[in-house]
Amino acid sequence: MRTAQINVTAATLWTEPASPRELDQPALEQPVRIEAWLDGMSAEERKELLDGNKVQSQVLYGDTVTIEEVKDDWAQVVVLSQSSKKHPAGYPGWIPVSQLTEIDADDMDPAEEKAIVTSDFTQLLDENGKTLVSLAFTTILPVTGLEDGLVEVHTPHGQAFLKRDAVTLFNDELEKGTPETILKDGERFLDLLYLWGGMTPFGYDCSGFSYSMMRANGYLIPRDASDQAAAGKEIEKEDVKPGDLIFFAYEEGKGRLHHVAIYHGDGKMIHSPTPGKKIMIQEIAGTFYEKEWCQTRRYWQE
Repeated sequence: MRTAQINVTAATLWTEPASPRELDQPALEQPVRIEAWLDGMSAEERKELLDGNKVQSQVLYGDTVTIEEVKDDWAQVVVLSQSSKKHPAGYPGWIPVSQLTEIDADDMDPAEEKAIVTSDFTQLLDENGKTLVSLAFTTILPVTGLEDGLVEVHTPHGQAFLKRDAVTLFNDELEKGTPETILKDGERFLDLLYLWGGMTPFGYDCSGFSYSMMRANGYLIPRDASDQAAAGKEIEKEDVKPGDLIFFAYEEGKGRLHHVAIYHGDGKMIHSPTPGKKIMIQEIAGTFYEKEWCQTRRYWQE
């Protein structure tokens, strides 16, 4: 089995090699140009990522994938850090070969200490302080040393450096966050425009938002809302607490599950609603969400 790591800020996981449109070219490049990609899309063109089933997810720099097949300039991969019912090993999709750096799985860095990016974005630096690539919130890399306010990390670009104040260091597992820290992280992204498949502060979809806020707090949960609703601790609606994930289904909660939010307390939720809307804190009562609320799951540790 061939193994690789993502070598760009975030690689978009496409449904198939034919999925990208001409306007998606900036998202296919190495280095990737996510801002240019998003700035070049109209609201309708953003919505087409969902309606046309073009995008599955995004994968952060340094995350590991297995390569199932290579077809021309594309690799069919499975994202190991994003569990899904779509594949037993993780989340499947297609990524341009240029956005992958193949590694020998036996030679993967054994460093016990890791760094997780806690700022929205930070720069990965070479030994001369030159930027190699921008890294997004919740990017995780193995640590190989500390020096003068910098953290030395092992990356697809080789040995490189991160500013110490942009990351949190941890051994084995990140310290588990609380409902308060989960919500505080979520509130940082209020008014961020929804992005289907999004997994970075450039934009999140509903389950990408819940996944990322949980990942930031030491909880690795499934990628998609339906899988998130099938895991975790089941909670009765009347026992919901801040930090719980709440799920919504069509046909007044009896149909297909279509949305996830984080319960914010006092009858409110924080979520990334739908294409064209921004991350918001919203009252549940009096909205269609009130009737569609079908499940509640708790991932945080009491």
